[in-house]
Amino acid sequence: MDFTFTEEQQAAVEAARAVFSDVTPDRAPSPSLTRGAVAEDIDRRLWHELARTDLLGLTLSPDHGGAGLDPIALCLVLRESARVLARVPLLESCAVATALQRYGDRALAAELLPRAGRGELILTVGANGRTGHDPAELAVSARPYGDEDGDGDGRDDGPDGGASGWVLDGVQTAVPWAQVADWIAVPAHTAGGRPVLALVPRTRDGVTLADQVSTNGERLAEVRLEAVRVESRELIAAAGCWDWLRSLLTTGTCALALGLGERVLAMTADYTGKREQFGFPVATFQAVAVQAADRYIDLRAMEATLWQAAWRISTGSGGPLPAAGDVAVAKIWASDGVRRVVQTAQHLHGGFGADTDYPLHRYHAWAKQIELSLGPAAAHEEALGDLLAAHPLG
Repeated sequence: MDFTFTEEQQAAVEAARAVFSDVTPDRAPSPSLTRGAVAEDIDRRLWHELARTDLLGLTLSPDHGGAGLDPIALCLVLRESARVLARVPLLESCAVATALQRYGDRALAAELLPRAGRGELILTVGANGRTGHDPAELAVSARPYGDEDGDGDGRDDGPDGGASGWVLDGVQTAVPWAQVADWIAVPAHTAGGRPVLALVPRTRDGVTLADQVSTNGERLAEVRLEAVRVESRELIAAAGCWDWLRSLLTTGTCALALGLGERVLAMTADYTGKREQFGFPVATFQAVAVQAADRYIDLRAMEATLWQAAWRISTGSGGPLPAAGDVAVAKIWASDGVRRVVQTAQHLHGGFGADTDYPLHRYHAWAKQIELSLGPAAAHEEALGDLLAAHPLG
C-alpha cells in the first residue's frame, strides 16, 4: 500500500500552509466568553485568500476554472485548516460544488462552479435532517410541481398537465454557514422513497432560517422549507448522488478531526516539555509519556483510516465492503480519537488548559463539534454493523 501523495497534492498542502500561516485560533471571540454565536460572518479575509490561491476550486475541473484534483487533495487542505481553526465553509462549499460537477445539470454547473471557485458564491448543505439522528433525506419531501394528487407521477392531473419543477417541504436542522450561503444543498425524498438532492438559493420564496449556535460557537441555522419551488435543473436525481456527497462530507470531517488532533498533541508536547515538577519536565514522567503515546497511536489510526476512505471515494475502487464501510470506520476513529486527544490534553495541561487566554479550550469546543458532526462513533458503528450483515466477509 502506497500512501505517497502526488506532487499536485503536495503542492496544495504547501499552498494551504502558506495561506493559514497568518491565521491564529483567537481570530474570533472565545465560545466560552461569548453569548450566542462568536461571529456573525465567516472569516472573509481568509475566504478571499483561499480563492486567490485557487484552493476553493481545488476539486473543480479546469473547464470550471479549477485544479482538477481529487477529494484526497481536499482532505489534505482541510487537515491544515483545522490546525488553526479556520472559520470558513471550505468543506461544505467544496463538497457541494464537487457533487454538482459530478452529478448535476451541466448548464447549472457552468453557471455556478466558476463563481464558487472564485469565492463569489458560498455553498452549504443540510446533512442533519430534522433531529440530527435520522437520515437527512427523510426530513424533506420532494414532489413534482403540479402533482396535486401526490402520486409522484410528475403529471398535473388538472387541465394544464405537465410538470415544470419540484416542490420541497420539510426542515433541515444545524445547517452550517446557512445565513451567509448563497445556495443550500438540501437532501430530500420523492413519493417513491428515492433520495434526491435539491440546490436551493437561500433567498428563494418559502425558505426561512432560524438561528442556532454550535458547540464551538459558530452560527448554524434551522432551514425550513414550505412549498419551496425549484427548477428541474436544480434537483439532482442521479442515483448515488446524496450517498456520495454524504460520504465526502463525513470523510472531510475526519480530515478536520485529524488536523485538530495533531495540533492539540503538538501543543501538549510543547507544554509538558517545558512545565517542570520536582526539577524535571513533566514530559519525562512515565504516566505523562504513556498517555501522550496512546494519543499518538490514536492519531495514526485516524490518519490511516482517513486516507483509506478518501482513496475509496476518489477512485471508486472496490473492496470487500462498499466505500461507506471505510467511511464509517474512519468516522469511528475520528470521533473517538479526537475526543480522547483533547481530553488527555486538558488533563496534562492541568488548570492551564482551562485558561481562556490559552487556545486549548477553543480546540476542545471544536473537537466536540467535529466528534458529533454527521453522527457520533456509535451511529457509524451501527451503520458498519448493517453493512457487515449485508455483505458477510469470508
